[in-house]
Amino acid sequence: MSHPLPDGPILTPDAWTGPAMAAEGGWLQPLSPAETDELLAARRSALSTGKPMRDWTRADFPLPGLAARIAGWLAELDRGRGFVLLRGFPVEAHDETTLAEVYWGLGLHLGRAISQNTDGDLIGHIRDTGADPAAYGVRLYKTRAEQDFHTDGADIIGLFCLKSAKSGGVSRIVSSPAIFNRMLAERSDLIPVLFEPFPFDTQGQHKPGQRPWFDLPICRWDGDRLRTFFIAWYIRESQQHAETPRLTGAQQEALAFIETTANDPALYLDMSFQPGDMQFLKNAAVLHKRTEYEDWPEPERRRHLLRLWLVEEAFSAGDAALRKGVAPGE
Repeated sequence: MSHPLPDGPILTPDAWTGPAMAAEGGWLQPLSPAETDELLAARRSALSTGKPMRDWTRADFPLPGLAARIAGWLAELDRGRGFVLLRGFPVEAHDETTLAEVYWGLGLHLGRAISQNTDGDLIGHIRDTGADPAAYGVRLYKTRAEQDFHTDGADIIGLFCLKSAKSGGVSRIVSSPAIFNRMLAERSDLIPVLFEPFPFDTQGQHKPGQRPWFDLPICRWDGDRLRTFFIAWYIRESQQHAETPRLTGAQQEALAFIETTANDPALYLDMSFQPGDMQFLKNAAVLHKRTEYEDWPEPERRRHLLRLWLVEEAFSAGDAALRKGVAPGE
């Protein structure tokens, strides 16, 4: 079965390089005191409805003053760079419940929250739980270990930094169209492989009677934009199941090329989260990783991020296979 392929390099705005983005800086969007006040007022309005937080609607969480900026952020995610970083929310002045409610409410204006795992978690808590990063099925966001470049199971991935690590824990992102362009220039023979199905391990998140892997191509092309879904270690771990299709030599080369290229400083962009930062990424256009970190010894100071997985149907980026809560997170 043939799959549509781009007829040349990807030239859309999401085909950026990290050094260029670091110099340009337009993706960093400061929040004004008036805007943070509006977010807090919207929270109070939503609480006054008496509804549980997960039942709030956009109308329950009104943000008329931020509406134009939110529309701009969505346009940037969908048709621009594919990422934004909001900075300046005063997290130190509020408790965790308030911050989660504010973040949830803002998320209502960016998409629809979906479950991040089979437990049905709609807001994820990113912190070190002491889990063994080498154990099968342990999602690395629950550890301090490095997570290599990957995508998650939603259209928009959101992280809200409540507390940062003592050192490390850098958010590193890279353009998947830029990786495609590098492969096209250096290993064009591998391009068709990206559009063929790869087996992804479910990490034990499948239901009884279902097979422990699912098939999905790394790349899809709709004639306009490139869409990427990539978790290399899930692909490799699928090989532990005897019934899973074996990876071909070309598939293994393609995985290695993507990993090596993503980790090239000429392509990636680093963000050191500050408390109050909110990062939003378009899953189909941006791979992300987290470097290893050292945490504070005091429990109350330890690194803590909130996570949202959002579906925005206008993006047409995620499909049902990506929305099963099997992607790794941060």
